Amino acid sequence: MLFPTIDFAIFFGIVFILNWLLKPYKTYWKLFILAASYLFYSWWDWRFVFLLAASTVCTTTGGILVHRSRTERGRRFALAGTVTAELGLLAWFKYYGFVVQNVDNALHRMGFHGEIPLLNVTLPVGISFFTFMGLSYVIDVYRRKLEPARPIDVAVFVAFFPHLVAGPIVRGRELIPQIAEAHNRDPRSIEFPRAAYLIMAGLFKKVVLSSYISTAIVDPVFANPGQHSALEALFAIWGYAVQIYCDFSGYTDIAIGCAMLLGFQFPVNFNSPYMARTLQDFWRRWHMTLSFWLRDYLYIPLGGNQGGDAMLYRNIMITMLLGGLWHGAAWTFVAWGALHGIGQCTGHFRRKRRAAAGRPAMSDAPLAVAWQRFATFQYVCLGWVFFRATSFNNAFDMLGRLVSGWTMPSPLVTFPVVLTVVVGIGTQYVPPGFTATCERVFSRWGVLMQGAALAAILLVITTLGPPGVAPFIYFRF
Repeated sequence: MLFPTIDFAIFFGIVFILNWLLKPYKTYWKLFILAASYLFYSWWDWRFVFLLAASTVCTTTGGILVHRSRTERGRRFALAGTVTAELGLLAWFKYYGFVVQNVDNALHRMGFHGEIPLLNVTLPVGISFFTFMGLSYVIDVYRRKLEPARPIDVAVFVAFFPHLVAGPIVRGRELIPQIAEAHNRDPRSIEFPRAAYLIMAGLFKKVVLSSYISTAIVDPVFANPGQHSALEALFAIWGYAVQIYCDFSGYTDIAIGCAMLLGFQFPVNFNSPYMARTLQDFWRRWHMTLSFWLRDYLYIPLGGNQGGDAMLYRNIMITMLLGGLWHGAAWTFVAWGALHGIGQCTGHFRRKRRAAAGRPAMSDAPLAVAWQRFATFQYVCLGWVFFRATSFNNAFDMLGRLVSGWTMPSPLVTFPVVLTVVVGIGTQYVPPGFTATCERVFSRWGVLMQGAALAAILLVITTLGPPGVAPFIYFRF
């Protein structure tokens, strides 16, 4: 079920009303939200609700076993078993085909010409997200940062539909206390202006900006780079940077807004990532819940920045390579992660050299800041080429056009395309105070005025957007 559809509007309207009517009755409310979340997930394929249930049982059981084990060895054994089971499910559905194909290719190169049978395994929507949420819960119980919750609370935590299929990756200690105390919430405490702003902004980014730029230039150029000019290739690359940002941040804006209307607070997932001055800064701003997850559950356990530069570079590269593989079972995603790892290691080396010479790690002069943001954005776009490309050949064809195609005409680089790229990047430079002012003004209006304003915005979005809505990019991760 896609957010920007009539189906979801009807679904959410019913859930919203029953959510607040049942809130005083704790058990009934939890059962209702759980049923609604499973209905939401089953909209794509009802069979995958059994996978969601299996992941929930694994998470719940793992937390209980880790907590009740009387010895440290027993706790570690329970944690290892749970992590293995969770990652085993993820590996089967997401990486089985990737592994089999690569093994088959390796055997062919070694002279073995038989074919390994390949099963057709469908990738369930959102499996990476709810797997990482389950892992964070069990690991936090192991680290004694979280007490095991009631099974029904864990089930709602894992399956809660606003975050289920594309995040944000909400941790147990962030959401489970809200679930346990949900019956104490008053609907009059809803931050409606903030929720309305997030939902409308998310719809505009997804339905208008992301959908338009993908069909106008990104998809046709990436499909056949050799038939397009260097300028078209350049705007397709910049356009994909806009598309993936508007698509993913649009989804999480809607998810956070919907959760807010139901009485829940989700963590922020994006903070103007294309304003970043370094790659390290970019990862503090892009898909923040994943970045912090990788930091807390992978990078720091590996040793973090302890143990010297060699260990630091190793830990950065392992984290970014696995972060790339998390996004998809393809070598292009691994290359994307490697580019970000190399870039971060290079940045650390450069800053250390400057510090050794008695110079500040980075210059704060206005021109220097502008250059840092420009250079970081271009490097991020280089990574996006491999992220978007269907193969290495496709990626290198795109990059090759930037060198050889400058004399060709560029009919796809139209004023609306340029405007969409400028708006998609420029919106990140809007001062936070402007958003807060709009929300305050909106909150002072009466119900009729607010309804009319939202209806007008929806009319603009549906008028500018294409017929139908493509699935969100991160659904396949």
